[in-house]
Amino acid sequence: MAKTRRGNRGANPSVPRLPQTFGGDHTSADGDFLKRLWSFAAQHRDANDADKVFRSALRLGFDCFGAREGCVVSIPPGRDEPEILYQQPQESHWDRELLTGFLRGHKATVPPDTMLSRIRRHRRMWGVLAVRRAGADFRWDARQAFSSIGTAASQVVDDIDSARVREVRNRIDRKLPEQVRPKNLFYEILHSIRSLTGYDHSAALLLYDNEEASLEIVAEQIAWTKAKSRKVGTKLPASAGILQLLSRNEIVGFNRDEETWVRWTGDGDTLVAELMDYHRSGGDRSDLPPEEALLCAPLMTSEGLLGLLKVAAVRRGTFGDYEAELIGQFLPQAALALSGLRRTQSLERQVLAAERKHAMADLARGVAHDINNALGIVLPLVQQLQEDLEQNQFDPELATADLQQIEQSLLLCRRVFGGMLRFAKGMTRNASDVYLAAAVQSALAILRGGFERRGLVIDVDVSASLPTIQAIQADVEQLLLNLMNNAADAMEAGGRLVIRGRQTGEAVELILEDTGSGIRAEDLVKIQEPFFTTKSSGHGLGLAICRSIVSQMRGRLQFESQVGRGTRVTLTLPIVTETPV
Repeated sequence: MAKTRRGNRGANPSVPRLPQTFGGDHTSADGDFLKRLWSFAAQHRDANDADKVFRSALRLGFDCFGAREGCVVSIPPGRDEPEILYQQPQESHWDRELLTGFLRGHKATVPPDTMLSRIRRHRRMWGVLAVRRAGADFRWDARQAFSSIGTAASQVVDDIDSARVREVRNRIDRKLPEQVRPKNLFYEILHSIRSLTGYDHSAALLLYDNEEASLEIVAEQIAWTKAKSRKVGTKLPASAGILQLLSRNEIVGFNRDEETWVRWTGDGDTLVAELMDYHRSGGDRSDLPPEEALLCAPLMTSEGLLGLLKVAAVRRGTFGDYEAELIGQFLPQAALALSGLRRTQSLERQVLAAERKHAMADLARGVAHDINNALGIVLPLVQQLQEDLEQNQFDPELATADLQQIEQSLLLCRRVFGGMLRFAKGMTRNASDVYLAAAVQSALAILRGGFERRGLVIDVDVSASLPTIQAIQADVEQLLLNLMNNAADAMEAGGRLVIRGRQTGEAVELILEDTGSGIRAEDLVKIQEPFFTTKSSGHGLGLAICRSIVSQMRGRLQFESQVGRGTRVTLTLPIVTETPV
């Protein structure tokens, strides 16, 4: 059998006549192919589904070259094995080693009955379009034409990807002016980045605290779970070296090489990667695989460093220039969200300070009666003892009883004043290990006398052996004072307040249950909103502040109520399970 020359188009009439280049004279068959290619591009000009484009490109290959088998293959970043996204028929078998080598530009011998076309996406060789027809001998001109289908598909999908990025950014832009809490916006941004980059480990936003020289994790999304990350609230020390690196305002990428990090975005230190590797260094849960690839983007303003955006993947090589540039497009939005958090925190601190002063005035009025009664008992007894001594009528047994009563009254005064002073001063504003049992008793030291005067029975079952929580002591006491006062206000005719504490998994649960008037269902959904109140003399900030305090402690505050039967408040706070990194 004579060999067929590659340039001899007449040797195989079953193969369409196609141009060796896309210039020069075209035959009708050549023109038909170009029309089909133009029609393919025009048909998908406004498409929004890349998968459909690839399938359509495969059908075009079938129609133009009489192929009977075909597939679309991709090699995800960071992986060695190709992934067959679509094939027809399903039982087809493809040489994955050949497809991988072809995509990566290795020298590969393509069988004469097979044609391959590279698909470029995300600024890298992304996949392969392949067709096959048993017994065919596809020549160079046919292969060039088939390659042009892959090129056209790449261009169409690139437009789809660009439009999708614009759409996601526009959606976040629309949410920025809305009245949403900053943390909700954080997770919207992290979710959007995941939908575009497909990161498979985690992404986090960190807020820089200039006073403490630390980066606090304010939001983190773990790729395969809907639960909040346990690291939210953790503060990472920002050394001078790290701050110097971040001040360059460069998006930096790292890959792990065994136990060390290697930076692939130019030369530089790896201190930032080591700091951001907190899941591994912090002894986090065992079901989280180690991070093998990182992108870290500083968030800068005219005033300096605001925070950091971090994206992580479980395979090295997952991120490239495309992903780095993509997250760069979300930095202005992330910076605005973090700025919003700073403003919110500042306002909440101001409101909290104002509320504490207001509460102090209420507490002073409430305990005045108790202090007056206690001192009213002390003064006559002291005067009586003094008179007995002067008249030489001192009775040791009677004096001992009087002194015991004086001691009890003074201890009551000291307990009440001590609690008020701690509450007024706020103690330290640094978080520490807080025992709920002690916090409950400290709040009750201020309130118990007034509660008993109003005919309220207090039943406390909070063990001192409960695990500690990480919080600011004064904030916990403020939280308990607000909740206890609310319960008392709901029991104007007397009643019972039960306070119970228990451990539930990796959290402690404090339940406050009263037998008061209860809350209507339509009001229950509004009670934590600022300035909403059901009290004639209320200002509507108490529970809003409670919600803010609980949020800072990464906890939950839940209300259940029935009109005429009472209200149950369940406070769930994470326990201290590890030393912050």
